[in-house]
Amino acid sequence: MEKEILQLFSNITEHDREIQFESYEELIKIMQEPVDWTYSVWEHLVQALTYKDGHVRARAVQFLCALAAKSDPEERVLEDFLKIWAVTYDDKTVTARHSLQAIWQIGLAGQVQRDLIVSYLAKRFQTCIDEKHPTLIRYDIIVSFKKLFDATNDRNLLEIAKRLIDEEQNVKYKKKYQTAIR
Repeated sequence: MEKEILQLFSNITEHDREIQFESYEELIKIMQEPVDWTYSVWEHLVQALTYKDGHVRARAVQFLCALAAKSDPEERVLEDFLKIWAVTYDDKTVTARHSLQAIWQIGLAGQVQRDLIVSYLAKRFQTCIDEKHPTLIRYDIIVSFKKLFDATNDRNLLEIAKRLIDEEQNVKYKKKYQTAIR
């Protein structure tokens, strides 16, 4: 693995939040293209999903999702999906939301991964009403469908999102969700 990449991952653990953020941003940017070092960091990131620090858990999800999208030819994300998905239920709202907002990227890896993500997101939309902040969860899910549609041009995604929005009883929230998919 390149020395530069190792340094960026090392910087993520720095006490200086600015250094952490700059390194995080650079890694996410690099992961927008295929990389050849995915499996050098994969297991460490999977382990980080259960670390005490919510920032670490959220970053692990974000990195795994980005790597799964472009750089997971062995489809390891299918084996570790439930571990990643679990962080979308994190006790810390910000960790859960950052995770939920990133997970759609797994759907870019292939049809199997897209079907998996769509089914989990749709089910979560329908069942999250008793969770803390269900409106935010539903909004993030609709935005995820829109982002996945924008990246794939799969019109079925918009149809699913529209059906989910139709299930919303609150007119105010329904309008908010409809705006998110335009």
